[in-house]
Amino acid sequence: MTPTTRPQSSTTPTTPRDPVNTPSARSTWEELVEAVRATGRYRTTAEAARVTRVVLSALGGQLTGDERAELARSLPEEAARPLASEVPLSRPLTAPEFVDNVATRIEGATPDTARWDVSSVLGTLPQRAGTQLIDRVLTQLPPGYALLFGIPKLTPAS
Repeated sequence: MTPTTRPQSSTTPTTPRDPVNTPSARSTWEELVEAVRATGRYRTTAEAARVTRVVLSALGGQLTGDERAELARSLPEEAARPLASEVPLSRPLTAPEFVDNVATRIEGATPDTARWDVSSVLGTLPQRAGTQLIDRVLTQLPPGYALLFGIPKLTPAS
């Protein structure tokens, strides 16, 4: 039996990616919706897709500038479209106002179910866009949004 040898690579080895700070390769719409479906425990892919579009559209109204454009580029085209098509508001909504706004866009939603929907969608974004971009996005938003993205932001005790 002859031992097998690996061919020598002429390329430089790559360093491992930091999954917390480095965005994953641009995912497909189906992968994003499946992540939202699993996170939110939605019964159907159609429900997860609808919630994803609504939440990303509402988020698009909160963001401006480079962060908005970079976030849109990090998402599949079907997800970037509602994010980029929403006209930004003159002032961002507080996190509770944002959740209430999403509730008005989803038939039969309550503030509690809308909070679940928002967190199910926004919680998938740090892995797709990278935490560095999401941290920059959070600087544009009023306090309280970090938890909606699944990021604990602790404040020091007084």
